[in-house]
Amino acid sequence: MMTPSIMSAVSRDVRKRVEELRRVLEHHNHQYYVLDTPEISDAAYDRLLRELQELEAAHPELADPGSPTQRVGAPPAAAFAPVRHRLPMLSLQNSFTAEELGEFDRRVRRFLGREEPLTYLLEPKLDGLAVEVVYEGGRFASGSTRGDGTTGEDVGANLRTVRSLPLRLRADGPAPPPYLEVRGEVILRTRDFARLNAEREEAGEPPFANPRNAAAGSLRQLDPKVTASRPLAVFFYGIGDCPGFAPPTEREALEALRRWGLPVVPGAEAATGIDEALAYYRRLEGERDGLPYEIDGVVVKVDDISLQRELGAVARSPRWATAFKFPPRQAVTRLRDVEFSVGRTGVVTPVALMAPVRIGGVEVERATLHNEDEIRRKDIRVGDTVVVTRAGDVIPAVQEVVPERRTGAERPIVFPQACPACGARLTREEGQAAWRCTSLACPARLRESLRHFASRRALDIEGLGEKLVDQLVERGLVRSVADLYRLTKEDLLPLERLGEKSADNLLAAIDRSRRTTLARLLFGLGIRHVGEQVARLLAEHSGSLEKLEEASAEELTAVRGVGPEIAASVAAFFRQAENRRTVAELLARGVSPAAAPRAATGTGPLAGLTFVFTGTLASLTREEAQALIARGGGRSAGSVSRATSYVVAGEAPGSKARDAARLGVAVLTEREFLDLLSQRGVQ
Repeated sequence: MMTPSIMSAVSRDVRKRVEELRRVLEHHNHQYYVLDTPEISDAAYDRLLRELQELEAAHPELADPGSPTQRVGAPPAAAFAPVRHRLPMLSLQNSFTAEELGEFDRRVRRFLGREEPLTYLLEPKLDGLAVEVVYEGGRFASGSTRGDGTTGEDVGANLRTVRSLPLRLRADGPAPPPYLEVRGEVILRTRDFARLNAEREEAGEPPFANPRNAAAGSLRQLDPKVTASRPLAVFFYGIGDCPGFAPPTEREALEALRRWGLPVVPGAEAATGIDEALAYYRRLEGERDGLPYEIDGVVVKVDDISLQRELGAVARSPRWATAFKFPPRQAVTRLRDVEFSVGRTGVVTPVALMAPVRIGGVEVERATLHNEDEIRRKDIRVGDTVVVTRAGDVIPAVQEVVPERRTGAERPIVFPQACPACGARLTREEGQAAWRCTSLACPARLRESLRHFASRRALDIEGLGEKLVDQLVERGLVRSVADLYRLTKEDLLPLERLGEKSADNLLAAIDRSRRTTLARLLFGLGIRHVGEQVARLLAEHSGSLEKLEEASAEELTAVRGVGPEIAASVAAFFRQAENRRTVAELLARGVSPAAAPRAATGTGPLAGLTFVFTGTLASLTREEAQALIARGGGRSAGSVSRATSYVVAGEAPGSKARDAARLGVAVLTEREFLDLLSQRGVQ
């Protein structure tokens, strides 16, 4: 039995390791999310995070809301509680011309009784959602939106998930004050905005209008896990209430925030006099399109904080600052016609063909119309005069119609019933906005279909890489996945960088892939919503490809783990004549999928146990591990819940390991998993 002295020594060692891991992870968070200079690989970071999660799970007495493990999101809230700001969060008055900016400068100097030029601090005006964050004792305590300036909404649980927001302040120099309020802007970078909208359109959800709306919508989610899944960033530009800390200038306030590890608004500069401020504005306007985030102007502040206090405020705006706004990046033009493009996943997107117009220094004649629902909601017609917006690197979009310019000659936009690329019938799932082509042979999505079909967890055709796929498609050698099985050496040798040995190896890999499992083939066909786990469930249930082809959506919903959306997608896939033809060709060319053995439900040494896998296993594939579980009467699941018995973590595990720690589910290493199987007699 362990003596108390030994127990306390172990506890001290564990506590010391936990504190060290938290410190190291916080350092690497700062390097990656704030300074954009990562020092270690993602895999190395994940290993440190996993070790901390395991220690915290084993020692719940060491739980700390400021730990790096606590960024996954709290339980959903019923509503946002009101938060009253200690000091009002004032809104800025706007200036739109150089004359108006000059008048601001003259007004400030008149009020102060000064003739000499003033020093201003100039900052890019980030286009996001204003927030206030409170730190107590150097730790994140709460966060709220600006609201009406006096009262905001409590979004602290959501702000905690923003990776660039430190949960503990650093002490590089003078220690942070006991109580600190900082004001900032939560944003989405333009590349992340484009990716988020693409994912929403792929999922049949309405796109966000602009990065600001996307940031606001992401932060104001009742479920913080949704916020955690969005790549939000935050930048701070000022201090609210902070007893005992009184920096003399805005510049010194920003420098203090930077020392404490807070990301401050980038590109801030001091200027003497309004002419230097104008030069900064013009330079930034020229750089605007190349910035990784949206800005809509320049904030001009009196730098001296004692002068700010002297100037005070009028109504809800400070006298000592103004927002010098950029001209809007939008233009009015005529919608000449609409064409429909097919993306790599089969989503059909309407594209506006317009009379050329310059927006932000770029000539634009094409813009996205997003989807059929957006066209109907905005009542866009061919021949309309439309307002087109362009935001940074994001594709231009038709924002709205100018109805008063209609002549009566405009005509409705008719969505096609057949795929523009291959003629296959389009499908639209209930409750979703996107029309899709699901044909395996569609040339617009053929490259993606081939790459997925040949991937390691599908048919595992070694050597069939991206560049080779491109050549096969460009030369017309492959028009569907079935065509891979009629390639000859004579077809391959003329291709670039493919010698005789490489051609032989590729043909051998293609031949080996003919002998596969039904689950792998189903996954490789790229049926929407069918991942590896669902493919295995369908294979176990049906026993043969022929039986699955004839199954109705109603029959498929009876399969445990297959919901109505998945069932409808599978049934629709096999109803499509082009897909049935491709599958028949695969079988005719020797692809012979063996059905997985049916799971012995309710019996066996693993009966009643549910396993979830994360990361890469070293000694066996995930499919092999799942087959062992099925053989023992257990089941595999794709996500972690309180009903999960074990999470098996291989190399570089993902979010499922974090879910396990949060829910208190046991996590096994690969070795421990194999030992468990051996002890239960599963081979």
